Amino acid sequence: MFLSCLSQRRYLFVVKGSVAGAAVFVVYEQGLLGSGAQGAEALRRARAALPPAIHEWTSYVGWELPPTPKLDFSPSASWNKGVQTVMSALSVAPTRACEYTAEGWKYVKDLVK
Repeated sequence: MFLSCLSQRRYLFVVKGSVAGAAVFVVYEQGLLGSGAQGAEALRRARAALPPAIHEWTSYVGWELPPTPKLDFSPSASWNKGVQTVMSALSVAPTRACEYTAEGWKYVKDLVK
């Protein structure tokens, strides 16, 4: 019984590892791990390929989906804003840590008095 359970775990580990490896390979091949220009190109290709594929799949299954909304959203601008926010927070972190430490010591001294 124990060996059977052990072999099942190995099998699941191999399957999960294979799926993860394939996902990393596809992401790398599509250029998502490269520069921002490569990522933007991959997004453009996905935007062009997904609607026809979804339409074909839903017609095969027999479902009818509502039309997709048109979004004016720039992932690269959002990504850049997020990176700028994080870097800004990291750049002031030492100063803030000193300020908070000074405030904490003052608070403790006031409590001890």
